[in-house]
Amino acid sequence: MKGLSKESARWHEVGEEGEAQRVDNYLLRLLKGVPKSHIYRILRSGEVRVNSGRVRPEYRLAQGDRLRLPPMERTPVASPPRSDRVPAPRLTAEILYEDDALLALDKPAGRAVHGGSGVSLGLIEQLRRERPEARFLELVHRLDRDTSGVLLLAKKRSALTALHAQLREGQALKRYDALVKGRWTMLKRVIKLPLHKYIRPTGERRVRVDEEEGKTAHTIVRLQRGYGELSLVDAELKTGRTHQIRVHLAHLGHPIAGDDKYGDFELNKRLTRQGLRRMFLHAHTLSVIHPASGERITFEAPLPADLADFLERQEGT
Repeated sequence: MKGLSKESARWHEVGEEGEAQRVDNYLLRLLKGVPKSHIYRILRSGEVRVNSGRVRPEYRLAQGDRLRLPPMERTPVASPPRSDRVPAPRLTAEILYEDDALLALDKPAGRAVHGGSGVSLGLIEQLRRERPEARFLELVHRLDRDTSGVLLLAKKRSALTALHAQLREGQALKRYDALVKGRWTMLKRVIKLPLHKYIRPTGERRVRVDEEEGKTAHTIVRLQRGYGELSLVDAELKTGRTHQIRVHLAHLGHPIAGDDKYGDFELNKRLTRQGLRRMFLHAHTLSVIHPASGERITFEAPLPADLADFLERQEGT
């Protein structure tokens, strides 16, 4: 690669979509086809300038910043593995709500929200492919791969910043349907058990209740209905820790049906034979203050057919 020259430099002005983004992440999206290693090399060498000055990869951009970029060759994007060449169903039918700032989806179970860990095309990457004209599209929060339900995305950097603040400050309402092991006897239970993320010797990432090292985690669980050896509960997240509902319920002896990480594996085998093919956890309601209008807006996703059918088969138990 040749170095930067005054004659060959090109300039790029950062728009609203780049506000508060790290410069390395911004360049990775702006310069599609340029190897990641090369982007970090030109940052370290000073070939990329922001407002005529050198910056580190973690520098946060502001709207109106001017980027000076060297000439670069782009390498063709490699074809995905054969298993990924069958196009995923378009997500248009899953849209619950959309305006200039927000996009709410009813996420199907079995879809990872982003690529990585053996998933080449996550939901956010697919949406960006389906909407090449979109200047900005980012996840506001995440759902586990096997969890279905309301997933919110931001179409503006300002909306993403505002919604993240609401999540941190507890202004957003997130509620889930969960089918758990055993008879849940309390109509309402407030769970405040700190959670700690750790890595097992196998390299698997896990979460546990840990009074000493854990971070504050708060869940409110309400009984909806009993089904013999199972109970349907409504879980409201007051904080948003990784695997919070799953770990809180499992710690109390009521793991979620079908949970292959924290669940009761013998129970899961029996429920699989009865037709439960995945974890019974569904994000049915998300309520936030709209970042543009200031009014509260609520998104709801009905219980998916596979879970509704399974519950129907439990009638009378």
